[in-house]
Amino acid sequence: MENQSDERRSSLSYKTAGLDLDVYEQTLAGMAPFLRRTHTPRVLDGFGGFASLFSLDYNTRLFARNYRHPVLVSCTDGVGSKLKIASLMGKHDTVGIDLVAMSVNDCLCTGGEPVLFLDYLAMPKDDPALTRDLIKGISDGCMEADCALVGGETAILPDFYQPGDYDMAGFCVGIVERDHIINGRAIQPGDAVLGLASTGLHSNGYSLVRKVVFDHAGLKVGEFVSELGRTVGEELLEPTRIYVRAIKNILRHYPVKRRVVRGLAHITGEGLEGNVPRVLPPGRRVFIRKGSWPFPPVFGWLQRLGGIEEAEMYRVFNMGIGFVVIAGRYYADSIIRQLEEDRVRTFVIGEVREGEPGVEFVA
Repeated sequence: MENQSDERRSSLSYKTAGLDLDVYEQTLAGMAPFLRRTHTPRVLDGFGGFASLFSLDYNTRLFARNYRHPVLVSCTDGVGSKLKIASLMGKHDTVGIDLVAMSVNDCLCTGGEPVLFLDYLAMPKDDPALTRDLIKGISDGCMEADCALVGGETAILPDFYQPGDYDMAGFCVGIVERDHIINGRAIQPGDAVLGLASTGLHSNGYSLVRKVVFDHAGLKVGEFVSELGRTVGEELLEPTRIYVRAIKNILRHYPVKRRVVRGLAHITGEGLEGNVPRVLPPGRRVFIRKGSWPFPPVFGWLQRLGGIEEAEMYRVFNMGIGFVVIAGRYYADSIIRQLEEDRVRTFVIGEVREGEPGVEFVA
């Protein structure tokens, strides 16, 4: 009875429940520099308020992005089970790039430019070092996407996550002029389908990847694979390519965009056959020529390692093409030259014909 009375008299606190507010303040302080370095004068309020303020109009030549008929573009996504690879590697400063890429590349598909980004991090206990690494990656991605990281949320949930686990989600807001929206409706038979090279797996198919690599083949993240020229973990943690600057440069080059760039697709889960049809109007079908671009070694390695059928590979993975531009054939060579000036290898991988919307692979 005396022990029970002592327990009743003992003081409970937020800290004993799993959240130390002093450590939480350290975490927030560690984030601030990574947010501020992404800000332009269009971010009006800095960091730390209840909400963030962003000006659409800014009267200076350097930051001239004034709009006549602005339309907001909104996107959200996560990283998925690629985070498990980061945990196995003990390396968490690149998955934030993946987080940004998954949303800003989607935003591009409207013809819009991403302008601001917010994140949501959830973990079982406050970990300033881990949070710093995650936010650094997000900040790096935002710098690459010319996008301001204006805030976010860090949720400490001791009863929801096991030690060592965490999750993250991202939210992007972009803007596009109403007259410059790219929605695929202008796609015509004879248009060229251009494939922009991926950096590998990007952030898709990792449930299958982990099954093949770790469960089926029994490999460890630190094992060197001569076929890949690096370790298993280094290959699987390669960040998703951010296509923002390259695509924005193309769109700026052509004043009447819909006559030149007619459709844009980010190749994520379900590969080319699942994502390209999302921008096709009725009566338009895309024919993609197998062998018209080189596969990064990781795809052949995975296929052999797991005995995966070719159709399943194309259905799950990007197979080396992370983004697709559908454009008038006359402009294809010029667009390819511009993209390669931005160091994005690009290939003519197919064409548009009449037919039921979808993708068909041809030899």
